[in-house]
Amino acid sequence: MKLKELALLLHGELKGDPDTEILGVAGIHDVKEGEITFLSDPKLLKECAHSKASCVIVKDVIPDMDKPQIAVKNPQYSFAQLLGHFFPKPLPAMGVSSLAFVSPLAMVGKEVSIQPFAYICDNVTIGRDTVIYPGVFIGEGTVIGDGCTIYANVTIREKVTVGNRVMIHSGSVIGSDGFGYVWEEGRHYKIPQVGGVIIGEDVEIGANVTIDRATTGNTVIGRGTKIDNLVQIAHNVTIGEHSIIVAQVGIAGSSEIGNFVTLAGQAGIPDHVKIADGCIIGAQAGVIGNLSKGIYLGSPAMPHRDWLKSTALFARLPELNKRIKELEEKVMTLERRNS
Repeated sequence: MKLKELALLLHGELKGDPDTEILGVAGIHDVKEGEITFLSDPKLLKECAHSKASCVIVKDVIPDMDKPQIAVKNPQYSFAQLLGHFFPKPLPAMGVSSLAFVSPLAMVGKEVSIQPFAYICDNVTIGRDTVIYPGVFIGEGTVIGDGCTIYANVTIREKVTVGNRVMIHSGSVIGSDGFGYVWEEGRHYKIPQVGGVIIGEDVEIGANVTIDRATTGNTVIGRGTKIDNLVQIAHNVTIGEHSIIVAQVGIAGSSEIGNFVTLAGQAGIPDHVKIADGCIIGAQAGVIGNLSKGIYLGSPAMPHRDWLKSTALFARLPELNKRIKELEEKVMTLERRNS
């Protein structure tokens, strides 16, 4: 494509030869001549200027950079648009494979692709334009919305509702039993998990994620929330809209996570806590109670400012311990003199 066409596609302001031909898109570190890249971090300006890129997507035109530029509101978003434009995903064949099992009691929408060895149980509803990859199991009474992508070997058990445009990556299990037991007469008695799971629209669920069904009622994932790989979400958890759950986070039962919350990698959330809208929980933080809006780090999790102070103090503990011992020796010496 020519630069003038890309600028039009991105609704950007072009500086440079509009007839320059662009053959591909790549990051700053591996961009080649004939390709376009983007700059979102000023620290990479020098590297970008010396790269072989034939054009750079920027937030504001950089006068000193001797390269064609397209100025846009959000360079990284425009870069993502171009990746989708230059590397479109191949469309799978529409229709139901003869090697798939689809119950005659299931309702399948138009333009659906159900690939070999998928298993669709009774009373399942699958919306139009949805793609079901090989080895997917969808349990009885589950509803899958329009435009969803369910990758290979995903298990979606009974009584699950999946909204429109949801993407679930390989190996994830939606609707597994919640971990609920009661101690009776010297053994753990399983509490039947009879609830469901509701996944809102535009949610993306990474690989090998487990979302447990509720004991009663529903486990709920709000619209637009993105969940990374290897996350565990327990029974009756509620996660709000447009939250980010990073890899290896564990959320225990009946916790309530607000809207626009970020849980960084390996953060741990106990049962029955409430995390307010807009909270940011740092990597490996261990939450122990309800949290109001703020940034929290550490284990137990504490406000960011307090964590910085504690970390600085922790690094000085050997020195402080040495000084305490020296002071104790001086005190003992003075006491011996005065005795």
